[in-house]
Amino acid sequence: MSNFLGIDIGTSAIKALIVDERQIVFAEADVPLEVSRPRELWSEQDPEAWWQAVQAAIEHLRTHAPSALADVQGIGLSGQMHGAVLLDDQDRPLRPAILWNDGRSFQEADELKVRHPGLSRMMGVIPMPGFTAPKLLWLARHEPETFRAVRKVLLPKDYIRLKLTGSRTTDMSDAAGTWWLDEAARAWSDEALAATGLERSQMPDLVEGSSPSGVLRPEIARQWGMRSNVVVAGGAGDAAAGAVGLGAVDNGSAFISLGTSGQLFVTTREFSPAPEALVHSFCHAVPDRWFQMAAMLNAASCLAWAAGLLKADIAELLRQTEAEYRKPSSLLFLPYLAGERTPHNDPYARGVFFGLSPETRQTDLVQAVLEGVAFSFADAKACLAQAGTKLDGAGLIGGGSRSRFWTQILANVLNIPLLRYEGSEKGPAFGAARLARLAVTGEPIETVCTAPAVIETVEPQPSLVEAYAPRVEAFRNLYEALKPEFRGASGKGN
Repeated sequence: MSNFLGIDIGTSAIKALIVDERQIVFAEADVPLEVSRPRELWSEQDPEAWWQAVQAAIEHLRTHAPSALADVQGIGLSGQMHGAVLLDDQDRPLRPAILWNDGRSFQEADELKVRHPGLSRMMGVIPMPGFTAPKLLWLARHEPETFRAVRKVLLPKDYIRLKLTGSRTTDMSDAAGTWWLDEAARAWSDEALAATGLERSQMPDLVEGSSPSGVLRPEIARQWGMRSNVVVAGGAGDAAAGAVGLGAVDNGSAFISLGTSGQLFVTTREFSPAPEALVHSFCHAVPDRWFQMAAMLNAASCLAWAAGLLKADIAELLRQTEAEYRKPSSLLFLPYLAGERTPHNDPYARGVFFGLSPETRQTDLVQAVLEGVAFSFADAKACLAQAGTKLDGAGLIGGGSRSRFWTQILANVLNIPLLRYEGSEKGPAFGAARLARLAVTGEPIETVCTAPAVIETVEPQPSLVEAYAPRVEAFRNLYEALKPEFRGASGKGN
């Protein structure tokens, strides 16, 4: 039996799963992670916490499925994109990793956009504060001693690769999110690196996600009860890994990821940049493919936040809210708890409930949260349309996809059918396991990266599509009205 291990370095958890040669998930483990927010707009994690969590996840698998782990031939890695893991000359982290939802480098991103206007099309999107490149510009300005000590910049999953193999390598899809990759050439851009005071020697090597990047270190293999020749694949950033797990590798394949953050993702056979629409045009995790993506910083995390605030179980909140649901809520919720990327590129935006009254109930708040996230996906769909990509339907993955109720709200707001899949919440880790298999076997991509079984197709309901249209416009108007207040409240107003 040939098995493959997928490990996803998420923001809120490490997920590891073993997939057999029939592509059935044999065993899985989740280990939670914490995010540190020491200052306004900051979001950080300790890279060593990822490694400890990975070891805990593997220990769980070894305890509950030792023979399956022993039969693993390849490991695939996926992970949160854009994070800056800064290493010294001994491969030690110089400081906590600066994450994808960190907004401190807003000024530096603006400077890159103004000083290097020609680079955005090459990089596939305008520079945004969540990307890796502006973070290094911020570091040079605010922590110059640390900046001078940087010998290598890695992305989160690639720090785990370093621990596993000793290789300082990344894949094309994760490199795409740094704002240093020439997307069409699938190579580092010397011009973009120079714009942030860096050079190629400080970058990891590049491989395709479906290619080998190294072999598991013998001491790690012994510790985990694995064979000595386990191949570690290039892997992928979480969005592209989710696409691989869903089989979205052909031109026009589209899906919505409703995880901690949100993505609206469409695979393309050509590099199609549209920076003016704030759409990300990046390399895919498999060769000769790219994708267009609208990226939102706040998705299912908003529901988790609301459940924590209300001190209630998410499943029970959804059940109660669905039982009382009749029509679009009179409340509006702006879901920008951690700022927003598409379509606003605004790290100062914040969450807002609008329309509260003495009659407002707990279920009204939850419905407004579900709708607010759906409205942000309507903005994402509009951005893709501006970039020339029309959506007639999409798959749905991520933890939020487990809710049929939320899926129906999204279908009504977006006015497109949505496909719910078996095992859709496993997306990135499952995609990483598929990339591991490709790296080991060299099979055709289309043979391995097939779509999972469809549970159901959720069609939009015409009466509710019509009812939601003015609420989407009210949602957009509310953000525009509050935009100057967000910046003013941060102390950045003019």
